[in-house]
Amino acid sequence: MKPRFNLWVEADGAVVLSAWRVRLLEAINASGSIRAAAEQLNVPYRRAWEKVHEMEDRSGLRLLETEVGGEGGGGARLTDDAKDFVKRFHQFEAGLEDEILRRYQGAFGSPPASPKGGRHRRNA
Repeated sequence: MKPRFNLWVEADGAVVLSAWRVRLLEAINASGSIRAAAEQLNVPYRRAWEKVHEMEDRSGLRLLETEVGGEGGGGARLTDDAKDFVKRFHQFEAGLEDEILRRYQGAFGSPPASPKGGRHRRNA
């Protein structure tokens, strides 16, 4: 057994920022393209745009600066607010995995080593 957790930030009960959404923003920043970021994350372009718009609407921040395609193609880059948003999420999540493991060990003891072959024997 191993503890797992999923962390996100909400506004009025709706997700604003999550680890996946941060990966999307980071992929856009690295590639300079929403389409390339969507391909990298294996999601449709439209879904990537929807998630960016949701984050902007729910946070009240403009997260992307975009250029319409043309001869050289379009592009997208993170605003300073978006870069700060991503940085703050990383600061928020830093150390949580260690804390969760510490609490798990306090409640359940050390995580057991996986048995050979990944199967547990059951006494009949």
